Amino acid sequence: MKEQQLLDLKQQIEDAKQSVAELKGEQTALLKQLKDTYKCSTIAEAEKKAEQMQAEIEKIQEQIDEGCKELEEKYEL
Repeated sequence: MKEQQLLDLKQQIEDAKQSVAELKGEQTALLKQLKDTYKCSTIAEAEKKAEQMQAEIEKIQEQIDEGCKELEEKYEL
């Protein structure tokens, strides 16, 4: 390989290392936010919590729909 090719490869490696470091920093920040906001230490815990929250949302939506239906029937809307 020529000297310029080696220098280019070295630069690409340094750029890749920088990108990895930035991504690790972002990952750390996001995991901290996940822990602080939702009390989850891992992605798996967050996924489980998201499923539980979705189920709760669906249950509440059903209650709202039933309440609206009762009001419509009661007041003939």
